[in-house]
Amino acid sequence: MLSINWVALLYLLASILIVFSLKGLSSPASARRGNTYGMLGMGIAVLVTLQLSNVQNYMWIFVCIGIGGTIGAIAARKVPMTHMPQTVAFMHSLVGLAAVLIAVSAFANPTAYGIADASGVLHTASRIELFLGTFIGAITFTASLIAFGKLHGFISGNPLVFKGQHHLNLVLGIAMLSFGAWFCVNPTWLPFLLMLSIALVLGVLLIVPIGGADMPVIVSMLNSYSGWAAAGIGFTLNNHMLIVAGALVGSSGAILSYIMCKAMNRSLFNVLLGGFGGDAPAAAAGGVKKDRPVTSGAAEDAAFMLQNARSVVIVPGYGLAVARAQHALKEMVEALTHAGVKVRFAIHPVAGRMPGHMNVLLAEADVPYDIVHEMDEINPEFADTDIALVIGANDVTNPAAKNDPSSPIYGMPILEVAKARNILIIKRSLSAGYAGLDNDLFYMDKTMMIFDDAKKACEKIVQSLD
Repeated sequence: MLSINWVALLYLLASILIVFSLKGLSSPASARRGNTYGMLGMGIAVLVTLQLSNVQNYMWIFVCIGIGGTIGAIAARKVPMTHMPQTVAFMHSLVGLAAVLIAVSAFANPTAYGIADASGVLHTASRIELFLGTFIGAITFTASLIAFGKLHGFISGNPLVFKGQHHLNLVLGIAMLSFGAWFCVNPTWLPFLLMLSIALVLGVLLIVPIGGADMPVIVSMLNSYSGWAAAGIGFTLNNHMLIVAGALVGSSGAILSYIMCKAMNRSLFNVLLGGFGGDAPAAAAGGVKKDRPVTSGAAEDAAFMLQNARSVVIVPGYGLAVARAQHALKEMVEALTHAGVKVRFAIHPVAGRMPGHMNVLLAEADVPYDIVHEMDEINPEFADTDIALVIGANDVTNPAAKNDPSSPIYGMPILEVAKARNILIIKRSLSAGYAGLDNDLFYMDKTMMIFDDAKKACEKIVQSLD
């Protein structure tokens, strides 16, 4: 059994490794190294925790580790990249559920957790910690489940709004905090369970009015919630490592959410209160102008244009993920590069359904990191680009964000595809994006639409290039 000094030192080492992990995950080029640091840090933390004097029943611990580890390993191998956003949301729900279960267990037997006095009465500080950890964990649990359902299609991705929704949320929030305060003054089961029940309901109501356009921000925010829930429970368990790790995850998730909201020209509070959700149905109802003329072509036409270009910028979107076209796209890039064409990728911060979704897809296909560029870096290059090839992206390329003050996405930074000399768009149809808006890019004279599945279109282009 390690001494207190060794436990503190090893927990510090684990915390440093997790900091390095977050740093590594900030770039696709260092993401693998970041994951390795994170796994090593958590491995050290788990091993140190298992030898603590208050850990006694190893049988149940290892049984649960075995069951959970097996399920996780199988899921990691079988879940396709297109399902990664909902998988991440589901993982967040498990963190929230774990926080709730620990809080219930700690309140049921506070003496075993060392958070009560000799008579079994909870310490005042522990009451506050339980209150915070419980309601944050409960909101994270149900909110993540709803996000998972929306992303996976079990629940409609359209926003669910009703009259008085925000007022109801406000009343429930005040009631939850009131019962939490009651629990801190009088720690009994009634205020605890009432607070927990309201938090579970509030988690559902906070997510149902949010539409698909805001899902990347929501996934990021739920990541932050799960971190704060873990930190709150870390205080209950008196585990410094859990507090540090939870705080790091919580703060990094909050910062990422802020960055993504800034990329969408949105207020974080606006997103959490519904955001695009309130405007999407109206926009979708009158947004798509099917009578507008478009120029369409075949994959062979696109191949001819691409092989005669000097420079090509590819803009991937969620359609690329749905079609699982990243490997076919990689072959296209190799063929064009071999033909002397300069090829680069342009990534919008909120492309796809979770932060970094497009980067993950391209990394899976071993696309070189040095040709993948972020929005601010690539936007000045579009004016000198022969062809912008858009695959499944919609709202993040919509010129209405710059040209139409009446548009719900006006002011949102976009990839300035419209400045390219020629535009190719691979898309199944002229359907609107997550924001429910028509894309003026489709109808420009220099745009050619290829109406096809992204993977099939890329494979046909590769065949024509060969």
